[in-house]
Amino acid sequence: MLALCLGNICRSPLAEALLRRELGAAGVSATVDSAGTGDWHVGRPADPRSVAVARAHGLALTGRARQLTAQDFVDFDVIVAMDAQNLQDARRLAPADARAGLHLMRDWDTRGQGEDVPDPYHGGPDGFENVYAMLERSARSFAAQEAGTRHRG
Repeated sequence: MLALCLGNICRSPLAEALLRRELGAAGVSATVDSAGTGDWHVGRPADPRSVAVARAHGLALTGRARQLTAQDFVDFDVIVAMDAQNLQDARRLAPADARAGLHLMRDWDTRGQGEDVPDPYHGGPDGFENVYAMLERSARSFAAQEAGTRHRG
């Protein structure tokens, strides 16, 4: 599973950590990573505000920003975009042999199904906490669905 946002420093690193935690807690083995559609933050750590929110909730963001590649569409079964623009960009960039299903992260949010995860980059700490809550609900619901699917399998 790949979490996708614009620069891979705010939303998608948080989603990656939450998906990894929730899938693990549900007993679902999965490779989880994150990327951005843009290249301007490649190699940089997560935004300090995302790091702080993650730390406050017992998570560590240790990855470095990277850009979405054609290989990601082959390597991952599911790519979850943080907003409609990220989803549109992913669809445009998908190669002909793409196997990844493309979805919005909040397709699994019980309080805003199908809505965007707002980009908190230009806001304050409250925006990051709000994004964390959305991502946590979505990751938990996704993990429960995956656990149910695999047990029925």
